[in-house]
Amino acid sequence: MNVKENYTNISKNLTKHHNTELTSNEPRVIAVTKYVTIERAQSAYDAGIRDFGENRIEGFLEKKKALPEDSVMHFIGSLQSRKVKEVINDVDYLHALDRKSLAKEIEKRADDVVKCFVQVNVSGEASKHGLELDAVEDFIKMLGDYSKIEVVGLMTMAPYTDDEAELKEIFSKLRHKRDEIKALGLAHAPCTELSMGMSNDYMIATEEGATYVRIGTSLVGKEE
Repeated sequence: MNVKENYTNISKNLTKHHNTELTSNEPRVIAVTKYVTIERAQSAYDAGIRDFGENRIEGFLEKKKALPEDSVMHFIGSLQSRKVKEVINDVDYLHALDRKSLAKEIEKRADDVVKCFVQVNVSGEASKHGLELDAVEDFIKMLGDYSKIEVVGLMTMAPYTDDEAELKEIFSKLRHKRDEIKALGLAHAPCTELSMGMSNDYMIATEEGATYVRIGTSLVGKEE
């Protein structure tokens, strides 16, 4: 299938699994284009997608330069503090804020306020980045000292598993933590968004209230 057909199928699944009790709108699809060419990313744009995600600085900057100006660029990978200056002023959303050293560098290098998702390692896997659930509130409160950071929501990566009950629990825990942070009413952390769900689990994430899903293989394939 081509990208447009893939997007049509994904959109149907989002409509089917959208939980109207948790969110008023279906989640926005971020096309994860890290494994495909600029031409393939353009096909996603032509299909109607406006949100694009990259986790490598070189690929991010290439896609940002090539895609139309109304594209929304999400940096979705772990970002080394020493690399912040290379990319932060081209980022619309950063999905991987998880440590004070990164926040300090953003504060130093950003020209304007950066919309950030705080990354949470809900599953506790050693291979994944992110804060433990119990550390999220204190970390976000601390971010009030940084004028260039706005915490728009929380992000997690679930384990690659077919265990739907486990996935549901992970996404549910992130949603409840998001709700707790939102209820604090912090000016720098409205925390209304949930970035969760990828090609293998986005339907479950949608049922649990995702507002952004990050889809690569099922949408644009894998070429590079």
